[in-house]
Amino acid sequence: MAAVQNCMVTNDWICGEYLRSRSEELTDATVQHIWITAVSVLIGLLVAFPLALLARRGPRFAGPVLGLTTVLYTVPSLAMFSLLLPFFGLSAALVVTGLVLYSLTILVRNILAGLEAVPQEAREAAKGMGYGPVRLLWEVELPLAMPAVMAGVRIATVSTIALTTVGSIIGRGGLGNLIADALPSFFKAQVLTASVLCVLLAVVADLLLLGLQRLLTPWTRIRATPSRTTAKAV
Repeated sequence: MAAVQNCMVTNDWICGEYLRSRSEELTDATVQHIWITAVSVLIGLLVAFPLALLARRGPRFAGPVLGLTTVLYTVPSLAMFSLLLPFFGLSAALVVTGLVLYSLTILVRNILAGLEAVPQEAREAAKGMGYGPVRLLWEVELPLAMPAVMAGVRIATVSTIALTTVGSIIGRGGLGNLIADALPSFFKAQVLTASVLCVLLAVVADLLLLGLQRLLTPWTRIRATPSRTTAKAV
């Protein structure tokens, strides 16, 4: 602890003893950050999917849905949490709900864009084979829309990782809690460590989701292979 105190006195940006002595605190904050992000994005997907399907029915529905999600995204985070406070109190549900609302504008638009980009020929062929609306959606449209959907999930995830830090105002901000705690005394080692961990979380999450996207859309890799082969042949 004396070494950590020394780091605070000298105010070094990099403090190895801080990492060793506060490893449990850093781990707990990182786990909370990951948990809040994962739950928020998953719930956001569950809410965004039916909204995108509703918006796809025509301009009569698309306007209100896209307009509402856009307005929600423009609300400042502090104002959003204040508006939700009477319903959820000072709880993790408050932060998660706010993050879900922020993710909707990205997820709804990407899901809608992916579904609208499905070739009409593919739909007609599936209908000719006897596919009903539900089977057409799950077995034809959704797989073909997956690249756009996953792109939205990646953007929403990275955005949510950043916004989660704002939850520190009620003590539910994951790594943001450490940043907020260190700012009054400007303990550089803690600020830098928590900030770097946030960046690393965003990078790792994006790479993992990119890998999942390639796993779910193998035809995109197959389609790219002949192009490389042709280029080499030329």
